[in-house]
Amino acid sequence: MSKQPDRRRHPLAGLTAWDRCAVMGVVNVTPDSFSDGGRFFDTTAAIKHGLDLVAEGADLVDVGGESTRPGATRVDEDEELRRVIPVVRGLASEGVTVSVDTMRASVAARALASGAALVNDVSGGLSDPRMIPAVADTGAPFVVMHWRGLLEGGNVKGVYADVVTEVVDELRTRVDAVLEGGIAPDRVVVDPGLGFSKNADHDLTLLAHLDRLLGLGHPLLVAASRKRFLGRVLAADPNAAPPPARERDAATAAVSALAAHAGAWAVRVHEVRATADAVRVARAVEGAR
Repeated sequence: MSKQPDRRRHPLAGLTAWDRCAVMGVVNVTPDSFSDGGRFFDTTAAIKHGLDLVAEGADLVDVGGESTRPGATRVDEDEELRRVIPVVRGLASEGVTVSVDTMRASVAARALASGAALVNDVSGGLSDPRMIPAVADTGAPFVVMHWRGLLEGGNVKGVYADVVTEVVDELRTRVDAVLEGGIAPDRVVVDPGLGFSKNADHDLTLLAHLDRLLGLGHPLLVAASRKRFLGRVLAADPNAAPPPARERDAATAAVSALAAHAGAWAVRVHEVRATADAVRVARAVEGAR
């Protein structure tokens, strides 16, 4: 079996170079996560969960202290720091590659100083104008997600004439701003922002055209885990209630396999084991060509 890297998968400087799609496990240190309902709000529980995700096959762990589900209210800076920093420090001290999921420059800077290796900002630096300079000063990799604003009150600004073209163009504009702000091109990751200002049809269309997103020339992160569009796909009919978030893991693993096959750099998931298997199968199929 070939061990050569997939040439569609753009490398990311500053982190381990995996020969397959990486698996990013999620640790939500929040009481109101749409996915796990605050099961890991306690620092000790959150660190244990992160270590469990690594044991199940996660290559890196994304720690966030603020819910970005539709309608969520922002927490203040001190509370986000209180939630996130001890968990980042605890996981990093165990040798875990940690990503910090935050829209605040202060949280990103403190997390990086505490051992985090990557900043995952769902606003792509738009929420806090200090974010890009702060990350640029450290040389850390940075995830630029497609974002049209906070989702307080619902799914905002989700109207598209051509969702793929518009998302790609808006991401390109945001990446250009990030590069102008001093973050190196080989340390930028792009994320289509599935579920953010998008309905189920938009999300599925973007997944069907990941090649267009890869055409931006940067590593691609796909974060589909347990999201509403999967619930819509799994519902028996359009009028049926979708299954709850924690019953969407098999569907998430299916998306992970598709994203890995398309050339994604990483997939971000809540339940790791099935996706870890899925990306390894995708890599084995690639190697058998």
